[in-house]
Amino acid sequence: MDLIPSFSVDHTKIIPGIFTSREDLVGTDNIITTYDVRVTRPNIEPAIDTASMHTLEHIIATYLRNDPEWKDEVIYWGPMGCLTGFYLILKGRRPSKDICDLLIAAFESVKDFDEVPGATAENCGNYLMHNLEIAKWWAARFADYLRDNKDKPETFEYPKTDRLVTDDGRQFFDS
Repeated sequence: MDLIPSFSVDHTKIIPGIFTSREDLVGTDNIITTYDVRVTRPNIEPAIDTASMHTLEHIIATYLRNDPEWKDEVIYWGPMGCLTGFYLILKGRRPSKDICDLLIAAFESVKDFDEVPGATAENCGNYLMHNLEIAKWWAARFADYLRDNKDKPETFEYPKTDRLVTDDGRQFFDS
């Protein structure tokens, strides 16, 4: 069985940033791009708590789907299972650096919210699990980080894990 691309990233070396996770052809001529929006450093910094992650998901999805320039490009915004970041799927193909300003604005927008959009029993599957104040802290921290590091290539380039390949083309795993 092939290792999926996101598991080929060396999680001991990845830092916060925006990375192109994959590009997929949809139909005959449409590309969609999945971005890894890494907010914390895996296995080194704490993961984002579930309630704050849920709040960031609601607010930033709302922001992205209402941004006049980008709303028609957004396919998906959602959390990673490891709670260290999010996946953003957009129509088209563009380098990660090209969406940096969009994500800075999206994370900065969190400070302006006094309530979480869609946090009602009718609109959300776990509407009581939110933490707006801590979400604001995480959002400000990441927006500041992106602004301070947007000229550094490592903010946009995935570190890869090298795997031994056997003579017959299979990848070797030591665990």
